[in-house]
Amino acid sequence: MVSVTEQTSKGARRRKFNAGFDRFSGLYLWAVFIVVFGIWVPNEFLTTSTLHSVAAQQAVTGMIGLAVLIPLAAGLYDLSVGATANVCGILTVVLLNNHHWAVVPAILAAIIVGLAIGAVNSFVVVKLSVNSFIATLGMSSILAATLVIISSNSQPLPPTSTAWNNFTQTTVFGFQIVVLYLIILAFILWWLLAHTPVGRYLYAIGGNSEAARLSGVRINRYSTLAFLLSGTLAGLAGVMFSSLNGPSLNFGGTLLLPAFAAAFLGSTQLTPGRFNVWGTLLAIYVLATGVQGLQLVSGASWLSDMFNGVALILAVALSIKRSPSALGQRVRARIRRGGTTPPTGGEPLPAGRGETDASAPAATASSRAGSATD
Repeated sequence: MVSVTEQTSKGARRRKFNAGFDRFSGLYLWAVFIVVFGIWVPNEFLTTSTLHSVAAQQAVTGMIGLAVLIPLAAGLYDLSVGATANVCGILTVVLLNNHHWAVVPAILAAIIVGLAIGAVNSFVVVKLSVNSFIATLGMSSILAATLVIISSNSQPLPPTSTAWNNFTQTTVFGFQIVVLYLIILAFILWWLLAHTPVGRYLYAIGGNSEAARLSGVRINRYSTLAFLLSGTLAGLAGVMFSSLNGPSLNFGGTLLLPAFAAAFLGSTQLTPGRFNVWGTLLAIYVLATGVQGLQLVSGASWLSDMFNGVALILAVALSIKRSPSALGQRVRARIRRGGTTPPTGGEPLPAGRGETDASAPAATASSRAGSATD
């Protein structure tokens, strides 16, 4: 009895001094970046202009990250978000310059186009049963061709409308208002995923689509919703990028890799094993701080691509290690028992849990990238 009591007290002390590296390693890394680069290049790094610049420039990347996050929660990929953002941003500029539309109708038209692209993606994946990775990769190529048609393969001039510029460049407490837009969108999406049945169903589908189907979740409906929300957010992000930085014919591709890196790295933060909003935003700004510091130190232009590529590989590896897919668990368990590998497929939810209590491992999307099933 004394031995059990001593072991219990020792275990309690160990839990008491847990530093939270399993959930808050991103915050520790962020602090390390700030301290290191603050000492290395203090006159350039520790300035309000650097703070405001990083916050504003990464706000659009954050929106793309949120657009990527929604399908990933359901175990799906949307590789077309960058191309969607590019098309919608250039479309808005063309409507303003060439067709003399007012700012609000042009923005709404671009967002509707983003919604339509999401609808096409959902039709191909849900109705035609095309793998989401392949479907959205093909859509990216189609949108690249569409962009050439819309822009006549020439860089549009920035609109001169004051309302267009103020849409993202108005300052609030020293920060450009696009940062406030990101915070508002993040709160809305966090509430949707964490506090509504829609979010629980999306996570259930991402965790085990067959188990979700057997428990009554309408997989096609919620997979379609995921693509619609993703396309809409990507379209809005493209409009904001064009307003903030001016029109560009190739910005979409540069945002895709950081968005996916942040989504997977974010799945190891705050709520490990689940794609989550605040973990994604934390990862975006941690990566951006590291890139900004390295660029100030070395001035190398290739650092951003190198840093984000390495971060994506490590983030996916960490997410798989932290929360392996249900299939991977079954394979390892069967190997340990000396049996054969089981076939791919779902397994019913444990009795009493129901459809709203299934949580989705973050590694599920990286392991199946599947299309929605009935």
